Amino acid sequence: MPQYLLVAHDGDAPNALEKRMEVRPRHFEYARRMKAEGKIIVGGAQLTDDGKMKGSAVILNFEDENGLQEYLNNEPYILEGVWASYTITPFRIADLS
Repeated sequence: MPQYLLVAHDGDAPNALEKRMEVRPRHFEYARRMKAEGKIIVGGAQLTDDGKMKGSAVILNFEDENGLQEYLNNEPYILEGVWASYTITPFRIADLS
């Protein structure tokens, strides 16, 4: 099953962190559902040097690009403008066993 690395950056607006915190409960609700369905493998926040959230990184797992696009079309951080930009890169988790 294809895997993808999503790297997202929050906007530079003075209230970017406040916007993230406002949308975060909806983002987490969606992310938990995607994790339960096996579509999110792992994800987390990118941090500034002083520990404030400034973006995200997520490893995703979808049957095809249509599933990936559906995820993106419903991601609250995208819909509500928290992520100012993001990139999607095909990815493969290494078998380290």
